[in-house]
Amino acid sequence: MRRAIYPGSFDPVTNGHLDVIQRACRLFDELTIAVAFNENKEKSTLFSIDERIELLQQSCEHLKNLRVIRLAGLLVQAAKEQKMDAIVRGLRAISDFEFEFQMALMNRKMQPSIETIFMMPREEYTYISSRIVKEIARLGGNVDPFVPKCVAEALAKKFSI
Repeated sequence: MRRAIYPGSFDPVTNGHLDVIQRACRLFDELTIAVAFNENKEKSTLFSIDERIELLQQSCEHLKNLRVIRLAGLLVQAAKEQKMDAIVRGLRAISDFEFEFQMALMNRKMQPSIETIFMMPREEYTYISSRIVKEIARLGGNVDPFVPKCVAEALAKKFSI
């Protein structure tokens, strides 16, 4: 059984994330989405850890070989404990590559048996980021083309207060 873990803050999950998730689900027998949780950074997220997990579960309910967990601490340690074969990382642009490459090499040094797989979203999603989506929503723009419906509704609710 091939198992992979896809970490991120997913604040919020976007169509770009979902594209990578759906394609990774076809490559692996089991995909675990690890939602980053750090008490020190939690105040900087728009959505709480529970909200982010719920939005991911709603957005991915059609994917039967997927589960969503909290991630606190080192990703590579969680991957080892969960008996993962690979870490999935999304790359949107060249600017993502340098950081991701560095992290992949560090993870390999700490846990040589776990591979890092880089996946690019389809072209129509390469410009989407959670940060930009939140800014569009905050300013009253339409985020429907960029996120699942449940996320668009959650963003509207967050910014209507």
